[in-house]
Amino acid sequence: MNFSSETVKLTARQQQILELIQNAIARTGAPPTRAEIAHELGFKSANAAEEHLQALARKGVIELVSGTSRGIRLKSEALRSINESRDKQFSLPLPSLAQLALPLIGRVAAGSPILAQEHVDQTFYLESSLFQRKPDYLLKVRGMSMRDAGIMDGDLLAVQSTKNAQNGQIVVARLGEEVTVKRFKRLHNVIELHAENPDFQTIVVEPGEPFEIEGLAVGLIRNTMLM
Repeated sequence: MNFSSETVKLTARQQQILELIQNAIARTGAPPTRAEIAHELGFKSANAAEEHLQALARKGVIELVSGTSRGIRLKSEALRSINESRDKQFSLPLPSLAQLALPLIGRVAAGSPILAQEHVDQTFYLESSLFQRKPDYLLKVRGMSMRDAGIMDGDLLAVQSTKNAQNGQIVVARLGEEVTVKRFKRLHNVIELHAENPDFQTIVVEPGEPFEIEGLAVGLIRNTMLM
């Protein structure tokens, strides 16, 4: 589907919900639940939030993924159309200047930097307006341990490089020879890495065990959007 600034028009409430979704992804790496949207905007029930999400999906701005409470995906073409319509005075003369060149990281060899050249499968050029916080690379998700955060096997996770994280954020972490995506929680003397799928156990990192934060999740892209 092709979008133009003439075809994607949002109500004030729809724009508010879209910005809430973008901000939640930028802050925690995952979209909000219906209940969180309802609470934030003062709706009486999550059903009201669902109705607005369905409207946004019909307009092609988001995609709703069934079977998970956080199954909300942003769609880059529609977002670009909205941003162009809303802020034409800030448009750049060359479209390429509004794009980010993000390397796609494949399997990471043990002990080597995650952005080492040998790990880069290819480079994608994405609209910067898709992200509230600038990512540094894309990481292909493997497995379903973060399913209930709307992060599925084969998705491309947009990651901002950093060594620090706050409790509740979704991080890319290195555990010895393994790189994993989990929700971060620091307790008094241990670190917990929580899956968003009850089939997976929480990983507990004890003092002295090899552990390093590689980055924060700041967005999520369906692989099919880049084909």
